[in-house]
Order: sequence, then C-alpha cells, then structure tokens
Amino acid sequence: MEGFQYFGMQPSQADPSSRVDQALKAVRALLFPVDGVLNGSKITFDSNGGELCSICVRDAVAIKEALKQGIRIAVVSERDAEGYRPLLEALGVHDLYLNGENPLFSYDAFRLRHNLSDEECAYIGDDIGDLGVLAKVGLPASAIDSADYLRNRVAYISGYEGGKGCIREMVETILGRQGKWLYFERAEEEE
Repeated sequence: MEGFQYFGMQPSQADPSSRVDQALKAVRALLFPVDGVLNGSKITFDSNGGELCSICVRDAVAIKEALKQGIRIAVVSERDAEGYRPLLEALGVHDLYLNGENPLFSYDAFRLRHNLSDEECAYIGDDIGDLGVLAKVGLPASAIDSADYLRNRVAYISGYEGGKGCIREMVETILGRQGKWLYFERAEEEE
C-alpha cells in the first residue's frame, strides 16, 4: 500500500493517538464552516427573512485566545453568510470566506495566502460539503453531531456539538498540546 493515504495520513502500525498528537503539535491554523460548526445545525430567520446570527460564547472566547496565541482562524461558508462578518471581525477573525464558494477553494486560497502547508492546518467539518478539505488538512476533525459518514473519516471527533463548544474544545486541545493553553486545572504539588 505504498503511497496510500487516508485523509493525508499514512496508515501504519503506530498508535493512532501518536499521529493525532503529532498533528496537534503542527497546527498553525484552524478552519471551520459557519453552518453546522459555528452556528450549530440550525439557521434562524426573523419575520422579514433576515438571518439571525449567533455563536456560542465559549467558542467566541476560544477563537480570541487562539488568535492571541498565534493560531490563524478562517471561517468558510457554502452559502452567503455575510451576516456573520461583523461578529467575526469583532473577535479578530479576518480570514472570512462567507460568499458561498466551495470550502475547498476557500481553504486553498487561505493556505496559499498565509504560506501554510496542509499539515499545518486543522479543519472541523460537519457534513459532506467538508469532505474535500478534510481530505487535505493535517488534522481533520468533526463535531460529535456531524454526519455519521463524516465522523468515520476524521482523525479527531469533538465531544461537543457544532455551535455548542466544539470549536472551544478543538482550540483547547490544539493549544494545550502546544503548551499554549494557560487555563488547565493543575493538581497542587505535595510538599
């Protein structure tokens, strides 16, 4: 099976957790879609047909911390999701691909703009529209409530649903493995 890769990873006899550990250490950028991951599995509209935009506060705090610690954040959407732009820009996210392009095109544009390798990128997906990106990134991940088909094809599955903390968990996991998450509870040392 020489040359065969499963979502960018060589199958081997090594402990799969060691491959995930190596991928976490290499991450310099985290990408995710609006629908299914940032806003959860629902799109809410007002009586005039305008979209009501909201995100999980814990995810928002994690996005700001990731940026502060040097992790680039990009948000993509396969539909027009420009309503999220002011909210995301207020958090400090400037790599926004919210115009309805294919996520793979947005990913490639982002990666080239910042001179990142696939191995330096993590992506949290939730449905089949994310498969192209998940096949390329160094750390493919999904929310716990993502499509079954997708969850069976990623290296990391968050214990949280999209729109309910999966971004936070991913940021904590990446920064924690890199020694940059400063908020872990540590046991008191005995004297």
